[in-house]
Amino acid sequence: MSSQHTLVRWIADRARAIPEAVAIDDRSGLTTYAELYARSRATAVALSAAGYGRGDRILTLTGNSTDHIVLFFACADLGIALIPLNWRLTPVEIAHQVEQSDPHLVVVEDDYADLGEASRARLETPPPWMTFADLTTPPARTSDEPPLPGPAEDDDVILVLFTSGSSGLPKAAQLTQANCFWNNLSFSRTIPMTDNDVVLTVLPQFHSGGWNVQTLLAFWVGATLVLERQFDAARILHLIEDRGVTTLMGVPTTYQLLADHPDFDDTDLTSLGTVVVGGGPMPVPLLRTWHARDVELCQGYGLTEASPNVLCLPARYATTHIGSAGKPYPYVDCAVADPATGEILEGAATGELLVGGPGVFPGYFRDDEATARVFRDGWLLTGDLVERDENGFYTIVDRIKDMYISGGENVSPVEVEATLSLHEAVQAVAVIGIPDDRWGEVGKAFVVCREESGTSEDDLRAYCAERLAKFKVPKSIEFVAQLPYNSMNKIRRFSLRDAEKEKTEQPTGDT
Repeated sequence: MSSQHTLVRWIADRARAIPEAVAIDDRSGLTTYAELYARSRATAVALSAAGYGRGDRILTLTGNSTDHIVLFFACADLGIALIPLNWRLTPVEIAHQVEQSDPHLVVVEDDYADLGEASRARLETPPPWMTFADLTTPPARTSDEPPLPGPAEDDDVILVLFTSGSSGLPKAAQLTQANCFWNNLSFSRTIPMTDNDVVLTVLPQFHSGGWNVQTLLAFWVGATLVLERQFDAARILHLIEDRGVTTLMGVPTTYQLLADHPDFDDTDLTSLGTVVVGGGPMPVPLLRTWHARDVELCQGYGLTEASPNVLCLPARYATTHIGSAGKPYPYVDCAVADPATGEILEGAATGELLVGGPGVFPGYFRDDEATARVFRDGWLLTGDLVERDENGFYTIVDRIKDMYISGGENVSPVEVEATLSLHEAVQAVAVIGIPDDRWGEVGKAFVVCREESGTSEDDLRAYCAERLAKFKVPKSIEFVAQLPYNSMNKIRRFSLRDAEKEKTEQPTGDT
């Protein structure tokens, strides 16, 4: 197979055409396209000399950084898969994901050295371990099985990203170089970008959106990437004005926090063209706030398994199709199926969203069973209930899989329930997502305690905080006498959600 879709070509072409142009602007300084390609090539040479090659896996624990981007393109050059882990996780969770993904090498940023060591200590046989500072002299490859022969190919995996699902524990979704190529091509056909753009990236690089929504496209076209390690509303507003940022991507919480900041009204936003919203629908009042500042908002829908871009509502429809996720991107196919029968529905319809096209992933790493569950007749089953109108606009109705999104992070209730159920005081537990003004949704746990347990809400939240990332810890816990079950002894989460909705809709104040 030819290698016309391998991604290192993007920065190689830019380094030849515009070597002096700034590729990355971050707190460490400026990196030109010539420097970015030279560093990535040197890293690839060092990794190859140490025995690493096509089909291998390199796991990282790092914040957003130029070093991480250099390693990404070195991996793309050699046909190696990069596995960026979520630095918000606990050592228990990280150690599990290291074991699950079986990397040939682990690279840890200095800022996360303590977290890395705590995770490494939990591994019975840790893989070779190193820091980014030592990438020029990586440790020798230790695996007995040699790398695959030949240069990188289109179907080689470039990213392995952990994503939560209805089964509870995160699964390792694989994205190929061709997946990323087509995803970025389709994005560019909807929201054009040129070498005159200044792209602000703040989404973490353990998310598909941290790479495949604007970041990689910026390198393809020769734009400048302003790279931030974490979200800080005051700094983001300063950068928009100071760097002349033309586009950025965030979740609704991102834009809410920016709009709520005291500097928002006085910040010059005139450089902004179209900004991208993902991770959940944009509230109407927030849309109006940004529209009042003459900023165009492009909303959409995606999932990691689709690289992630699926649906897009261009800015021209933002006020006429409020609540809609739009239509499929170019090179993306969508269908609606009856959730009960799997029958494909035509025209205006309500059902499960199915996705096809070259951006759809090949499957989960070493999990054929989970992969088989998300495919049917060549379609990716999203588990999301949608409405499609007569004009082909899609609206996301609900997540069939019961997941909720907190501040742009997918949370699986099953995973949180599994953790709480290990507490000696917990007899039964159910977790749902409830609305939250700041984070979109947060978790609420309903707990049935054992007799005379003596536990409290603070006790259980502290227990979770030791074992789960902060965004997974339930914001509130309600102690109940019993949980609602169906005839199959499965918890009826919809009953809990309906009861919570009734509480919020009850009138307040004096009677």
